[in-house]
Formats: sequence, structure tokens, C-alpha cells
Amino acid sequence: MAGVPPCVCVPCSVSVDLFLLRHGIATERLHGLDHPERALSGYGITRTLAVVQQLQAFGIRVDRLLSSPYKRAIQTAELAVQAGLAEGLDPQDALQPGADPWPLIQSLRGRCLLVGHQPDLGDLAARLLGAPRGSILLKKAGLLHLRWSIQARDPAGRAELHALLRPGLLLPSPA
Repeated sequence: MAGVPPCVCVPCSVSVDLFLLRHGIATERLHGLDHPERALSGYGITRTLAVVQQLQAFGIRVDRLLSSPYKRAIQTAELAVQAGLAEGLDPQDALQPGADPWPLIQSLRGRCLLVGHQPDLGDLAARLLGAPRGSILLKKAGLLHLRWSIQARDPAGRAELHALLRPGLLLPSPA
């Protein structure tokens, strides 16, 4: 994506439609420790692909997909691209666990999808909604949709919640 300014989805848009997608189910932690190279499990790949395909069937399409650089998040973002939610993905260090995504958030425009981790995505959504930290939980492969006007210089507390969907609501129930 050479020549595209970072974090700008659609310059002429008057609002931000922000979709937050938590990475899918990953392999077990080794000795209880997290690791950036921990991948999606086979089941995580299958389930996440089904979720993003359903989102695409609902007509969700974004101008820009930004992802944590951790392997499980990149794999989730790649599945979203494969399903047609976006044309490509842009890894962002600001979305890795424990990082500060706020400068990134303040620069967004248009329809953007962020793929990342819990509790970071939940806390980000809470800040945007003006809710207490820790009050929003995104399940693995869960989706949250927020919207706010770009006229708000600081979007904290100004977003509207449009959807908070756990994967089970997006997947067909077994017969």
C-alpha cells in the first residue's frame, strides 16, 4: 500500500465506523506465557473464517484493516481479507497487547477494522463509549461496531455502540 498515508481510511468521510475484531482461538500458551508467535489453532482458523464470511455476507466492507503484529491477530486479519472484508492489511505496533492505540484512533476516518487482543480492544471501546475500563468483553472472534463524528476532536466518550456480537450469534447453529 505504498503512497497511502497511515491510518487514513477515507479522507472525505464525516464519521468513523470502527469495527473491532478480537483474534480467533489460539494455541495454548507455553508454560502459561504469552508469545507474539502463538498462532491460531485449527479450530480457531475454521471458526474465525466462518465468522468473517458471515460478516461479509452481512455486507460489512472496510476501507482499511489494521492489525496487531502478533501472529494470531495477523492470521485473523488475513482471514478477513480472504473473506472480502478488506483489500489488504496493515500491521500496527499500536495494536499489540499493552500498547497505546489512542494516537492511531484519533487519526482514523471512514470504515476501519482493527484486529487485536482482549482486554485492550474492550478497554478501547469502553474509552470511546465513556464506559468504565474493563466493562466491555470481546469474545475470541467477536466483533464490536462503533461510530462517531470526525468533528469531535477527541472521540473519547463520543462513540455510539452499533453492535457487540459474540461469534455464536454469527455462526449457524448445529442442526
